Amino acid sequence: MPVTMFGIPNCDTIKKARTWLDAHGVAFDFHDYKKAGVDAGALRSWVDELGWEVLLNRAGTTFRALPDADKQGINAAKAVALMRANPSMIKRPVLDLGDRRIVGFKPDAYAEVFGA
Repeated sequence: MPVTMFGIPNCDTIKKARTWLDAHGVAFDFHDYKKAGVDAGALRSWVDELGWEVLLNRAGTTFRALPDADKQGINAAKAVALMRANPSMIKRPVLDLGDRRIVGFKPDAYAEVFGA
């Protein structure tokens, strides 16, 4: 199955996930959404599939630095707009498995998906 990891290369969680995939022989493409951006349609489909609450990283420094007005009244459309404007607000990594996505890195979840 083709696997694409979306994230930011210097993120510690991304580094852990990449190391795990490499150690288990899982081939993947890496999409740096700081450099390449994130497609609005893809982001909306992720939100439809997973929920904006799963994707929007409200614990990160980028979100916390927003004006209070921007943090209020968040819905799917507003979350997509925030994440498009600030890709650092997307939880990392987003692993696209083709038929579904996984957000974040948990070794047990990866092992279950890849049979490792």
